[in-house]
Amino acid sequence: MVEHQRSTYVGGSEGAPPLPPPGGYRGARRTQEGLDAAAGLAQASGDVTYTAAPAAETKHVTVLGLVALIGTVLFVLVMLLMMGAGGTDALYGASMIVVQFVVLGAIIAALLTRRGRMLGAVALAVTLVFNVATVGAMGALRSAATHAYSGTKTAEQTHEAGYPGIKGVSNDDVLSQPSLEDVQSQGDELMAAIRERLSSVYGLTWVQTGAVDVSPERNGYGGESMLKRYTSTVWSSVQPVQDNRRKSEIMSTIDQVLAEKGMPALFALNEKGTGISNDMLAKLYGSADPERQHTWEYYTDTYPDPLRFYAYANDLSKDPTGEFRTEREALQKQTGEPLEGIQLMVFARQVLPAKDRAAYQDELKGYPGY
Repeated sequence: MVEHQRSTYVGGSEGAPPLPPPGGYRGARRTQEGLDAAAGLAQASGDVTYTAAPAAETKHVTVLGLVALIGTVLFVLVMLLMMGAGGTDALYGASMIVVQFVVLGAIIAALLTRRGRMLGAVALAVTLVFNVATVGAMGALRSAATHAYSGTKTAEQTHEAGYPGIKGVSNDDVLSQPSLEDVQSQGDELMAAIRERLSSVYGLTWVQTGAVDVSPERNGYGGESMLKRYTSTVWSSVQPVQDNRRKSEIMSTIDQVLAEKGMPALFALNEKGTGISNDMLAKLYGSADPERQHTWEYYTDTYPDPLRFYAYANDLSKDPTGEFRTEREALQKQTGEPLEGIQLMVFARQVLPAKDRAAYQDELKGYPGY
């Protein structure tokens, strides 16, 4: 009996409940309407047709946003190319300023539209980083560091930049004066004679610090000259000299050696009468009064020849603030020179190496009248 009842519900539609009569069962419609009313829903009359919800509208960026972004990128690329070519002056030209405002106007217009706001914001961010001011500043720093000014030079300016001499300096004087090698030899001999005399008279011993520096001079036309700037090593006394009378005696002894070499006596740069104001004297030497100065600086030269000789007396006992000691300690870490004592140094400008003399004269042939 059980097996017979189970079989009536298996397969096809045999044994399934009968279909509802036309119009549905009595009370079914009324029950549904009651449920809708209880839920606060409006009652539908007639047949109800259900439709799918409309698909969400796809948002697209506007052409204005694309124009603002593309214009900004192109403008930035042009500025970077001009900077790389050395056209720093052109970056600050009226044309670039006008283009910058046009691009900025496009960015503002894009920001005012709903769909172009995102690209406008990106373009604005790029503009804040790369604009005429920032790229121009980077170009100026690059040009100053590399002397790469050729991007805005005419053919004549480019030719002038290769001038081997220095604007305003007579080439006859350059060729007739001592060479770089002569100046170096003369300076070494002079300082050796002074050290020997001061050692024999005052018992000073010496240490050599720093390194010889030979660097090119600028030619006044935006290029490098074949003439050089020479700075010797520094010879410093190991012993400090803190008595002002002894300092004066040492400088007088140096004058004796200079006279024997046919050179003028030392000239005190740290004293009044040099044309330097008292405030500047105090800033450079610790005081306007030589008796209280931490540094004495003396100078002479071989004019019209290029050699210049300097003698210094550094005295930490005349440093009440400690600022000069801090400077000297920092310099000692770099060069190893003593904190205080007597120092000797030779300097020269616009000197031509002997090995470059023939090349210098040959290059001058391309610059008649310079």
